[in-house]
Amino acid sequence: MLTDLITLRETEPEDIRLLLDTAQSFKEILDRPVKKVPTLRGRQVVTLFYEASTRTRVSFENAAKIMSADTTSVAAATSSVQKGESLLDTVRTLRAMRIDCLVMRHPQSGAAHLVAQALDIPVVNAGDGMHEHPTQALLDMLTIRQHKGKLEGLTVAIVGDIMHSRVARSNLWGLTKMGAKVRFVGPATLLPRDVRRLPVEVYTDLHRGLEGADVVMALRLQQERMERGLLPSLREYSQRWGVHAKALEVTKPDCIVMHPGPMNRGVEIADDVADSGRSVILDQVTNGVAIRMAVLYHLLGGEAAA
Repeated sequence: MLTDLITLRETEPEDIRLLLDTAQSFKEILDRPVKKVPTLRGRQVVTLFYEASTRTRVSFENAAKIMSADTTSVAAATSSVQKGESLLDTVRTLRAMRIDCLVMRHPQSGAAHLVAQALDIPVVNAGDGMHEHPTQALLDMLTIRQHKGKLEGLTVAIVGDIMHSRVARSNLWGLTKMGAKVRFVGPATLLPRDVRRLPVEVYTDLHRGLEGADVVMALRLQQERMERGLLPSLREYSQRWGVHAKALEVTKPDCIVMHPGPMNRGVEIADDVADSGRSVILDQVTNGVAIRMAVLYHLLGGEAAA
């Protein structure tokens, strides 16, 4: 039974399946004229973000509000962190206000795990450094299952800046646990140092990496996390590693294209792919609300949605 959601590496396959099935049932609520159910009435959810975010933060807050929870948003830039308060002192202060759940994003890998050990309420990792982003991977899996009808047996090619991507790591653990085959495709300088010890196929040639893929997931080039010298130029990166229509000719005919956002159009993904019939990028955004509803529901022990 889930008590926190920090990493998919340590989440059991049956828990992943339960979250996907619950989110699938909750999607119906999003299509109602009045998007409100009493499921988490009276519960207090705080989002604490030390990094910028649009999709993740808003979708967590929307998910909580749809289920009638009360939400408070705390940004590090406007909090006592600016006065030197430590992470643990900040979260213990919030807990003393009798909050029921903490959703946090932090630039340091392991920060969510540290906080979960210190608090006696559910903690959700909304992205920690280059470690994991479990709810993003769950919404990606929900989107793939929506379009393919299954996860088992599929080949998913994750392309680009693998080294700095917490999304790639969470998808690797989640997808392989659910029976999919994962490929990491990118330049050698943007692959994790321990990649050969991971349960993944590795390609440094885009053509070979995409060949026969059922799903292609382009990743944002995270220049803010890069050391200098990892790339010759953005133009060369785009030419060699950008996901464009011609590159997709070697995938399966019904291959779908994903991106966790925000997109750098013309760099890691071309307009003719991002806006094509193969793109399921906006479905990922919608499914993000449903997945976060499911996560909060199970962590907070909500009543059945009405």
